[in-house]
Amino acid sequence: MMGKVYLVGAGPGDPGLITVKGLRCIQEADVILYDRLVNKELLSYAKTDCDLIYCGKLPNYHFMKQETINSFLVKHAQKGKVVTRLKGGDPFVFGRGGEEAETLARSRIPFEVIPGITSGIAAPAYAGIPVTHRNIASSYAVVTGHRKKGKEDELKWGSLANGIDTLAIYMGVGNLGYICKQLTKNGKSKETPVALVQWGSLENQRTVTGTLDTIEEIVINEHIENPSMIIVGEVVRLRSELKWFEQLNDERSKLADVREAL
Repeated sequence: MMGKVYLVGAGPGDPGLITVKGLRCIQEADVILYDRLVNKELLSYAKTDCDLIYCGKLPNYHFMKQETINSFLVKHAQKGKVVTRLKGGDPFVFGRGGEEAETLARSRIPFEVIPGITSGIAAPAYAGIPVTHRNIASSYAVVTGHRKKGKEDELKWGSLANGIDTLAIYMGVGNLGYICKQLTKNGKSKETPVALVQWGSLENQRTVTGTLDTIEEIVINEHIENPSMIIVGEVVRLRSELKWFEQLNDERSKLADVREAL
């Protein structure tokens, strides 16, 4: 009897942001293949006899090659297993979910895609930055800041610089200088606000802001690394007023101090 594969988006990190359907897929799975940025707290909802397989990827280092992951999905489903492929963010937003779905379709494996909250929306939201705003930004684009090895830059920088109000750039910390240079070279003002949100939605979230002209130096000085989202656009200016998550953490910290004192 053929099994089934669920390609599930686990959200940006906060385990409370998993969807109801995504959580059910974790609870019912016989096998879970999970990525590095999936919050391990979500795995506690798996069955005690569930087979947990780590498929994590670091920049420039893959614990498990994509071809191996694809073959595992097929192999376990062909054994009649319920397989949950648990991916950070959304499986179809720079998550290689499309490649995995193609493999399953070619192998005639039944599958479903369970969307997740992508970091390009969640990280700025937790930093107090709305990616759209009626008075400031009516367009929003998600962009990869990391090129496939050996592949030329195919991004249309002119269109991104002049035609989009807010850019959410994934996996771009290592190429930040190049990204800023391309945007300004193609017409974006050097004074355009930029934010980097590291570990978005988690308690150790950090956010730095600057402009296209200054952000690279700020990131170096503040030791901001991956995983981080880069947000470019006027909406970044709203952070000073809307940074609710830091205020919430400050309140929790003060409350903890009071309880400790008592």
